[in-house]
This record gives sequence, structure tokens and C-alpha cells, in this order.
Amino acid sequence: MKLKLTRKQKKMIIRIIIASVFLAVFMVAEHLFELPWWLELILFLIPYIVSGYDVLRTAFINIFHAQFLDEKFLMMVATVGAFGTGEYPEASAVMLFYQVGELFQSIAVGRSRKSIAKLMDIRPDSANVLRDGEAINVSPEEVKIGETIIVNPGEKIPLDGVILEGETSVNQAALTGESAPVDKSISDTVISGTLNLTGVIKVRTTSSFGESTVSKILELVSNASDKKAKVENFITKFARWYTPVVVIGAILLAVIPPVITGISSWSVWAKWLNRACIFLVVSCPCALVVSVPLSFFGGIGGASKDGILIKGAGYMEVLSKIDTVVFDKTGTLTKGVFAVDDVHPNVVSKAELLDIAAACESFSSHPVAQSIVRAHEGHIEKDNVRNVSEIAGKGIKADVEGITYYCGNGQLMDLCKADWHDCHLTGTIIHIAKETEEGSVYLGHIVINDQIKEDSGSAIRQLISLGVKRLIMLTGDKESVAKSVAEKIGLTGYYAELLPADKVDKVEDIFKTAEGKLAFAGDGINDAPVLMRADCGIAMGAMGSDAAIESADVVLMDDKPSKIADAIKISRKTMRIVWENIVFALGVKVIILVLGALGIANMWLAVFGDVGVLIIAILNAMRCMRVSR
Repeated sequence: MKLKLTRKQKKMIIRIIIASVFLAVFMVAEHLFELPWWLELILFLIPYIVSGYDVLRTAFINIFHAQFLDEKFLMMVATVGAFGTGEYPEASAVMLFYQVGELFQSIAVGRSRKSIAKLMDIRPDSANVLRDGEAINVSPEEVKIGETIIVNPGEKIPLDGVILEGETSVNQAALTGESAPVDKSISDTVISGTLNLTGVIKVRTTSSFGESTVSKILELVSNASDKKAKVENFITKFARWYTPVVVIGAILLAVIPPVITGISSWSVWAKWLNRACIFLVVSCPCALVVSVPLSFFGGIGGASKDGILIKGAGYMEVLSKIDTVVFDKTGTLTKGVFAVDDVHPNVVSKAELLDIAAACESFSSHPVAQSIVRAHEGHIEKDNVRNVSEIAGKGIKADVEGITYYCGNGQLMDLCKADWHDCHLTGTIIHIAKETEEGSVYLGHIVINDQIKEDSGSAIRQLISLGVKRLIMLTGDKESVAKSVAEKIGLTGYYAELLPADKVDKVEDIFKTAEGKLAFAGDGINDAPVLMRADCGIAMGAMGSDAAIESADVVLMDDKPSKIADAIKISRKTMRIVWENIVFALGVKVIILVLGALGIANMWLAVFGDVGVLIIAILNAMRCMRVSR
């Protein structure tokens, strides 16, 4: 990836190069010639000021504002102390390498922000709205719900809506992380922020810009860094107390040994002052203060590239500890779309039975009826269907080409006195009978089910491989349907025939036996209370309900439950890197602090203990941005 630097970063690089050249030349001159101390001081002050004048300026300003206990103050005191003890090259080098570390930090933060900022590119700039027969280019905020907009190839879709005219392919990569285009045609839903690729489409808007998917995403992203993890808050508080303790420790190290020994010569004081300066340099908490939030920011950015929006570092920490995942069924593990699973004819062919059922159901808007019409895939002459009457709670009676048919459940078959039988499969069973002079003749039945998502089984297997112990489904469906879905995808448990209020109670019961953290995944309005109650609420899909998205801690920008496993992997990787940096930084610093206090470590080793550890920690933190698909 091509590295783009800001103007400030470019200026910093120029200063570092100039200071490095001066430092190298003067160090060579020092070894080749006998220079008086005052000339050495002047020479090494040049790279020192070139590289670090902004650090000195900030430190002085903070002193006057009584906010001086930060890493810049530590650098100033340590380097001035080094100059005072005659270590001129070391003092210049400390400031130079400190600025190198600051440059690395700036570039790393910029890259992690860029991975999230890419999402900001999904914001559409304008919309072509049809008013009085003319297309007018306006701001998306000016388009009202129900208006028609025109989206040309190559344009971002500005608002959520339904296609009225046209066919196209849509690139949804910015939202879902999936690069493959999705074909869209009349009646299909399109999402704001996605890219229209091939055809001109007319779209009826279903939301205002403020309530559109793109606006919600941008709001989630902008607020994500505000919610810190426990470890991040700990590091912030740690640094607040750590700096004054370090300063006091350095003062004690410089003063107490000469006082105790009673030797007041300048060489003794200089020796312990030098050790105190080493103590200050190596104690700088930059590696922790920078790398920990950078790791979380990188993890959130990496997840966003994969279509997973984590609302804050705190939720990433919770995700890493998940051992129980509770799923809503409809819309989460299943598509929420009814489809014909099987056709079991009795005295007619499968095609005939489907034709008859589709004709009877052609006037109904019920999802089950529409699934039969879709499965028929033929043209239905509605003029041939007459006297359609709905029998409440039982089904439909209709005349098709002069013959009376009954299409519905077992109660309808009993009502028309047909000799019917139940099906061995689970699902919604639609029975069909024909009225004859001899009585009703049973023609067969059709099995209809909410379709399981293609990757639901894979998601469950991945979660099990990650050590998630319990995978439980909650549903309002009947027992047989819930059992069938649970067995097909490999869930460890399920609860069926639940009302929305029952789901909260059931999650409370599951909480009591959970060893780690509990996540709940859902997409409907009725899932909002459970999403809020769970340790980590996961909203499924960009087109999930507003209430679910607002209540959730993690939002998956497509309908793939396997992204839950991806989110857990990313969070665990991020937490692992966070703790690697904490242990590494503290371990190296403690070792060098002890060596410095004993007089074994010099200023160059102290530079590594500060800047070297910082750069290594930053490079390690940047690994969080790499997401393996």
C-alpha cells in the first residue's frame, strides 16, 4: 500500500534528516579532533534544537499551565540533564530518536484512522430526485420519504429505497466487505452508500437521509473511539500516576546516594544525575499510552473493512471473552423468507398440485401464499380464479376454471371432509383438496419453511472451533420447527414458542449458568431488549430494524452469521496484541531501569528502552489492521 504522508509528517522527516546529518558529522568531528567543551556543546545543540524545538516549546508552555507531567517534560529534563553532565551526543540523540518515535506514531495512527475513514467515502454527495417530471440534483438531506430518485451507473445510491424501474448490479463492498456485485431488479431493496454499477434505476425512498443506513454507519464509526476498554482506561489512569512517580524517583536517585555516601564532589553528583537522566528517558510511558489505544483503533478499523462495526474498544474486550452465543432464529439463522421445501402429491402430479395451489393463493399477500406463487414460476390467469373466500384461521376456498378447491391447514380439510393425512416433515404444511360430486378428494400437500441461511451451519462450526461452549436459539416458532433448525446447523440448544418478553427471561436464565460473557444476535424490533441485556448485543444486517441497530454493541453489515466468528477472532487477536505490548514494554523498561540504577545501562540503552520499545510496540499494534478473511 502506498504511504501518503501529511504536510506535518513531511516536515518532521526533513527535520530528522537534517538533525541526523548534523549529529553524524559532529560525532565524527568529536572523535577526530580535540574540541573544547563549549564548542562541543554549541555543535550538539544544533541537531538537538533542529529536531526537538517543538518538544521544548510544548514542555515550557505546559509548565506555565501546570500540566507539565507528561512525556515531553520527561524528555526535556532528561536531555537537559545529559547536557549538564557532559553527554552532549547522547542528549542530542535522545531528542532525535524521540522524534523518530513520534513520527512512527503519527504514521501508524494515520493508517489506522484511514482504514476507518474509508467508510466515510460511502457518504453520497447528491441525489437526482424526480419532481414535476424533471430530475433535480439536490442534497440527500432534501429528499423526502416516498420521493423517486434516479441513480445512474457509477453513482452512489444516496438513500435507502426500493427499485421501481430498471435492473443493475450493486457493489456493496463498502458496507459488507464482500467484493462480489449483487444483482438488483424491480421490487428489490437497495441501501444508501452502495455503488450502482451497470444500469439506470429509479428508486422510491423508504427513509430520510438522517435515518438512512449510511448515516447510521457514519455515526457509529465516529463514536466508536469514545467507548474505551477496561485495559485502555487502566493505562490512561496508570500514565497519569506513573509520570509524577517517575519524576520523584529520578530526583531521589540523583540526590539520595550522594547524600548517604557523604561524598560531595561534582563527579559523584554527575554520575548519579546521569543515572537519573537514564531513569527518566527509559521511564517514558509512550509505548503503553500510544500502542494500547492504537491496537484497539486498528482492530476496529480492520473489522470495519470486513463489514463488522464494533461500537467501541470496550465491546471488543467483551467479544474476546464470549463463551455463550444466543441467536434469534428468523432473520438471523434463517432468511426470514418462506419458500417451498417439498411437494407431496396424492392423485395428481407435483406440477399440477403446485399450479392449483398457486392459483388459489394468487390473491393473497400472506408470505406463505406468496412463497407458493413464487415456486410456481408460471403465469397465473387470475381471470380464471373466481369466488375466492378466506376461511379465518384455516385457509382459502376458490373456484379455478369452474372447479372448487380448498387450500389450507388440516382444519380446512376436516371442514370440507377430505380424507387427508399429515406430513412427516416439519414446517408449514398447506393441504389441497378438490370438491367433486362424490365429495372432497384430497390432492396432496406442500411443505413450506423459512429457509436456513447458507452459512449458518458454517458459523456454528467456526464458533465451536473458537471454544464457544453454548450456542442457543430462541424462537417464537413451534417446537418441531425449532428442533429441525437446531439439528440441521448443529446448535447445542434451543427454546421454542417464546413471546418477545419470554426471550428476555430466557436470556436471564442462561446468564446464570454462563462462565464467560454472553452475546445475543438478532435483527428485529422485538430483539432490542435482549440486545441491550446481553454482555454484547450483535445486530444482523444493514437492513435490520432501527431499534436493533441502536441497541446493539456490534453491527454486522450483511446477513451472514459467520461474521460473528470473524468478530470474535478479530477481538481476540487485538487483545492478544494489546497484552503483548503491555508485557513487552513494561518488561524491557523494568530491566533497563534496574541496570540504569546500578550504573550498567548507558543513555544509548535508555534510548532503546524508550524509542525502540515504542517503535516495536507500534509496529506490533499495526498488525491489528490486518484482517484474514
